[in-house]
Amino acid sequence: MAVDDIAVEVAFALPHKQRIIALKVPSGTTARAAVAMADLPSLFQELPAKTFEQAPLGIFGKALRHPDKEPLREGDRVEVYRPLQIDPKAARLERAKRQAKEQ
Repeated sequence: MAVDDIAVEVAFALPHKQRIIALKVPSGTTARAAVAMADLPSLFQELPAKTFEQAPLGIFGKALRHPDKEPLREGDRVEVYRPLQIDPKAARLERAKRQAKEQ
């Protein structure tokens, strides 16, 4: 490991499969670049490679506004977010309707 390298992780999960990839990257590496270095398409072959190219990213649960410009720090975990299957507000509304019918 070179002096300017930092240790980071890249995480992605599907309902049935999760991976956290530990990487040593040069200082100044962006979140988007770290995702590319993690080679997630080879680990999640069931998804198109483009899934990871423009996916929203976060660090420890906090969404990044500019993942192409955000430099990582030692120990950061970059999270690759999947699109929601259903809007949480819509899901809550549907649950409330079902519960009202059951009563």
